[in-house]
Amino acid sequence: MIGTRRVEGYAIISAEGMIADAAGVMPDAIRNNADQKFLQAELDRAGVIVQGRHSHEGGPRADRRRRLTLTHAVTGTPPDPSHPNALLWNPAAAPIEQALAAIGTFDGPIAVIGGTDVFGLFLPFYDAFHLTRAAHAKIPGGRPVFPQVSAEMTPEQVLASHGLRPTPRREIDASAGITLTTWERP
Repeated sequence: MIGTRRVEGYAIISAEGMIADAAGVMPDAIRNNADQKFLQAELDRAGVIVQGRHSHEGGPRADRRRRLTLTHAVTGTPPDPSHPNALLWNPAAAPIEQALAAIGTFDGPIAVIGGTDVFGLFLPFYDAFHLTRAAHAKIPGGRPVFPQVSAEMTPEQVLASHGLRPTPRREIDASAGITLTTWERP
């Protein structure tokens, strides 16, 4: 939580815990319609979306959603000239509470959608993290969901090390090997 605001993370990862290839592009191997349907429904209930400057959830309602886009190229929280309802935010120049105040009053949780550094920044605050795994997808040399992910530490171990516990895994697209586990803070 941040203040009284619930914080929830959303990521789809490859078998080895990657969210993008080495160039930062989300490959088709981890794109999935069932996951997108879940994500879009969740983002519809979010009050504000937090993302990195290369992340974007797309979809028909994306430009109507309030968002904070992390970047080190600004100070404070200026408007994002590329997206309506969005502010740019440099966490080194303004605390999250200041950024949330600048975005204005909103209902619903804070939804964090990546990338790697953004997911890592919010690890102490997650009330829930919705981790979708594309078990058949491989992204060698890709970008991990969390900065701590390595050959020695899985995304699940990172979440557990920050006090989150898994709920039962759900198959959301069995034929594609897509499963969803929500990790929650007790």
